[in-house]
Amino acid sequence: MTALYLNHRWKNKNIKVSLIESADIGIIGVGEGSTPSLKNFFDDIEIKESEWMPQCQATYKVGIRFDNWSTQPGFESYRHPFPSQVDKFSSDLFAKQLHIRRHGIDVEVHPDKFFIQSQLAMEKKGPIAPYHFPLENAYGYHFDSGLLGQYLAEIARLRGIGHIQAKVTDALLNNNGMISTLVTEENTQINADFFIDCTGFVGFLIQKKLQIPFISFSDNLFNDSAVVIPTPANKTINSETVSTALQHGWAWDIPLQHRTGNGYVYSSAYCDQTSAETELRKKLNLLDSDIGARHLKMKVGRVSQHWSKNCLAIGLSQGFIEPLEATALHLVQATILEFIIQFEKGNFTNQFQSQFNDTINNRFEGVRDYIVAHYRLNTRTDTQYWLDNANNPKISESLTRILQSWTGALGHDIEPEIIQQNIAGYFPVDSWRILLAGYGFFPALDHNHPQQGNIDHTEIENHQAFLKRCGVNFKTQNALLIN
Repeated sequence: MTALYLNHRWKNKNIKVSLIESADIGIIGVGEGSTPSLKNFFDDIEIKESEWMPQCQATYKVGIRFDNWSTQPGFESYRHPFPSQVDKFSSDLFAKQLHIRRHGIDVEVHPDKFFIQSQLAMEKKGPIAPYHFPLENAYGYHFDSGLLGQYLAEIARLRGIGHIQAKVTDALLNNNGMISTLVTEENTQINADFFIDCTGFVGFLIQKKLQIPFISFSDNLFNDSAVVIPTPANKTINSETVSTALQHGWAWDIPLQHRTGNGYVYSSAYCDQTSAETELRKKLNLLDSDIGARHLKMKVGRVSQHWSKNCLAIGLSQGFIEPLEATALHLVQATILEFIIQFEKGNFTNQFQSQFNDTINNRFEGVRDYIVAHYRLNTRTDTQYWLDNANNPKISESLTRILQSWTGALGHDIEPEIIQQNIAGYFPVDSWRILLAGYGFFPALDHNHPQQGNIDHTEIENHQAFLKRCGVNFKTQNALLIN
């Protein structure tokens, strides 16, 4: 992704981009869901969906469903949909209902009832409407990450990007502490002006050679392991990722054209590999199956500087926030694009390096806080894992203020707080409202002395009918993929 972005942006400049990789070093091969930013990537480098999606067994994604994260009656499941222009008709009504409910009046507040993309997910429909429906949806994809890597590599070669098959074993620094040369296993030396570290959790250049510290997020994101088991594709393909809370973490269900991706993200402090695999197999009805499982370790956190001297860390080498909201590729893209902006603005120097690092660090922190909120708000009591997450005091000041604004402790609504913190660019106010409402995180209702209010129930009924009528314009996921 980085090579294609840089090559596309600077193809008319005297800049040569080369990718160095070794067939001896494996790939993670998971991370098969995205946010809508991935569509921007393909649009930016001018690759059509009709070209890449069939090659990568890709499907459309309209959002994420969260099952069993909350035990609040009526809120055992909720959806986080991607944005839509239809939301202009939904957001104000949703906010009004939330305001009423937070003041003790029992009204409809489940987020699934307010947003078109949730309606589409319920009907297993895709996000693309015909020309006569004028409102557009943002959407992401599910894809085979191994196939996508191979596809992008072939596109890169066709576009003249250098491709060097070699295993890098060392990097040499000059007197200024800059990287000057990479040394391969065959003792070949490769020189360049600038280096991109895509070496995964190892962080070979940024962490090992340049000694940039890694800041762990383990205090408030406990999960550090995963077990992965694929299953056959469903005949009717969903248009959403499903995240199901289990005893010591959560399981993903990602629908592809040729198979379903399944995995269990958990904390090794609460659960060992064998128990995790058994729990996932039980969920998938594969206890007696010989289908193999892969076990993975995760390093959750970020480096203190993503750009240091003449090196930029991208992907797992710069950091990782667990895959709950499929933000990994989004953070990759945000890093690449911000680097391009600041590198060009500084006339291809380090002039704006500090500004860049602050921007990316803030984005990592903002995404982390949204993910942490999923765990902090859970109401499960079946294992110590969930109890410890719900009672964990180690959350940021930013997240603390958001939760306090929701409960009224700060004396104002959540939207002014998000605007004041300048974090809507990470997750907008509707996403926060959906998360908080989706857990049923409201003051308890006093059913013995119910609050009275002037509630217009027909407004909600009319809006739900409006969403269903909008949904008639969309095809199922299966029909879209056939076309």
